[in-house]
Amino acid sequence: MVALSPVMRQFILHWGEMGTRWGINRTVAQIHALLYLSLQPLDAETIAQTLSVARSNVSTSLRDLQSWGIVRAVHLLGDRREHFEATKDVWEMFRVIVEGRKRREIDPTLEVLQACVAELDRNKPAESHTRQRLSEMLEFFMTVTTLYEEIAGLPTGTLRRVARWRGQMKRMLGAVKKP
Repeated sequence: MVALSPVMRQFILHWGEMGTRWGINRTVAQIHALLYLSLQPLDAETIAQTLSVARSNVSTSLRDLQSWGIVRAVHLLGDRREHFEATKDVWEMFRVIVEGRKRREIDPTLEVLQACVAELDRNKPAESHTRQRLSEMLEFFMTVTTLYEEIAGLPTGTLRRVARWRGQMKRMLGAVKKP
């Protein structure tokens, strides 16, 4: 069992709550938070004891986290058990999470919008209002996807620098009114 400080406990509980708001199982999010804060990789039994959750729930949660690419299994010399560690670089973790969500949520929506607009073009000329709305939505999703792909292609260091320029970019683009 890992001894949790009050701050660690507070963060783990909060991350679990945030997870539920993001559509993620609370235990999955809490395990991620524990592994993120942990100085060394932890085995499933230690995770279960530390968080007071069922071992089977830990196993399922770890598989989810591994499938998302934010937790990986590691082996320690002299120990046959699998241990787990979370990605520690928050920028890389964010990048992996956003890519996964895009793949699961945005890409299917983009495909449906394209199919709907194509169907309206072929067979439903009378539904011009529906076609206009769906075309606007499709254009938005395509633009956001293209923007995402350009940003996702940046190395992490470059992405950090771009994020620090946010106020300067607004001024350069004329998006901020001068006092």
